[in-house]
Amino acid sequence: PQPGVDPVEASAAVAGESSTATWTVVWTDLLTACDLYRAKAYKVDAVPNTSDQYFAYIAYDIDLFEEGSIANLTASIIGNVFGFKAVKALRLEDMRIPVAYLKTFQGPATGLVVERERMDKFGRPFLGATVKPKLGLSGKNYGRVVYEGLRGGLDFLKDDENINSQPFMRWKERFLYSMEA
Repeated sequence: PQPGVDPVEASAAVAGESSTATWTVVWTDLLTACDLYRAKAYKVDAVPNTSDQYFAYIAYDIDLFEEGSIANLTASIIGNVFGFKAVKALRLEDMRIPVAYLKTFQGPATGLVVERERMDKFGRPFLGATVKPKLGLSGKNYGRVVYEGLRGGLDFLKDDENINSQPFMRWKERFLYSMEA
């Protein structure tokens, strides 16, 4: 926490900020079950051999998250809370996900073994990158970046999270040029 902020209070603030709370009181809180959905900081432990670092254990109601959406899960838990002023620094150390929620994710059609066989890559981690710049490339230039990355030794490249199917680079055009690469 910031100097002068109690670790328990900082943990509770992080839990609230990453779930139902906001920086001010709003009358619309009365229209929801905020107490039910508000994340709970249920334990705070000092990090061994440090004087001002703590582990905060926070529990979330499963109904806060869209089924099968890793984007929603991560944005909710590690979204804007990392800029929260009550804490000096923040790091996600571990996340335990209930089996019931995990089952909502379809997952890949195949597993890692099949992907390694398809790519003929064994005995080492896959090496990938995100195409940059994240916005503004044409489909053709995007394909060129993919080609250069693969030629340079990458196993795969991925879209930045801001890329969808914008007018300057429609999804199909990007896909076709990437497959050509």
